[in-house]
Amino acid sequence: MASVPVKERVKVSQNWRLGRCREGILLKWKCSQMPWMQLEGDSLYISQANFILAYQFRPDGASLNRRPLGVFAGHDEDVCHFVLANSHIISAGGDGKIGIHKIHSTFTVKYSAHEQEVNCVDCKGGIIVSGSRDRTAKVWPLASGRLGQCLHTIQTEDRVWSIAISPLHSSFVTGTACCGHFSPLRIWDLNSGQLMTHLGGDFPPGAGVLDVMYESPSTLLSCGYDTYVRYWDLRASVRKCVMEWEEPHDSTLYCLQTDGNHLLATGSSYYGVVRLWDRRQRACLHAFPLTSTPLSSPVYCLRFTTRHLYAALSYNLHGLDFQTP
Repeated sequence: MASVPVKERVKVSQNWRLGRCREGILLKWKCSQMPWMQLEGDSLYISQANFILAYQFRPDGASLNRRPLGVFAGHDEDVCHFVLANSHIISAGGDGKIGIHKIHSTFTVKYSAHEQEVNCVDCKGGIIVSGSRDRTAKVWPLASGRLGQCLHTIQTEDRVWSIAISPLHSSFVTGTACCGHFSPLRIWDLNSGQLMTHLGGDFPPGAGVLDVMYESPSTLLSCGYDTYVRYWDLRASVRKCVMEWEEPHDSTLYCLQTDGNHLLATGSSYYGVVRLWDRRQRACLHAFPLTSTPLSSPVYCLRFTTRHLYAALSYNLHGLDFQTP
């Protein structure tokens, strides 16, 4: 927030801490979706069915220009997940394919990657990793001359729901369904595809990990079906997390985001509940139910900036404005 005046900084900080915000709906769609989104600069990218749409924020950050900046197509079924990397969109589809789209041109390539839907994808340092319902994770090059050439295929014994590459580009973590293997979190060597370690050892069967992210080369956050957010520090222990936060209503946690400091945000499976947490304490700071009973929806994806939080639900994209509550 270096560019923000100190008085404004204090006000916005207090609004986050006290849960003061103004709620609005930025986008609506007619059919139920499972949208994923990413932010980059003044643009928001969001998946709807088998398309990815790019929208530009208006200057207030609390609304979008209704006309999309770009539309990226190529999948035969819904887009399950996508990331932005090196001016490309790398998308994972329900058709078992990975799509590569150049953001500033019409260049699009897709290739068959898995036998069933590709649930998750990540890309860093010119390497793509993907995870699928077919119980495999795969490593691919992003280089244009080698697209679609699989470098490693890893048998995970479980459906792969989430995946993330380490900031050092040396390893990656898979979050799986925890049905065939006792640990849903395993770390693999990116160069060899060999298992390096697994995290935890006391997960109940079915405690699948739906979202996982690195905060630093040695720290990770995970959440999923067992209703906990867990914070792992590989320097301390790989067998036990160093901190955990339980969803108070026993709801599955679909997604999480962090500011890299003390703030955590999670998206729950019922009533579009977004929760804010202060990592220095166990209890939830604030809860924002974004849907009413007839339209109960999970929060499929969360993103936030200094002043706004955005949550993608089945029928709407919601925004919480902490600048002008």
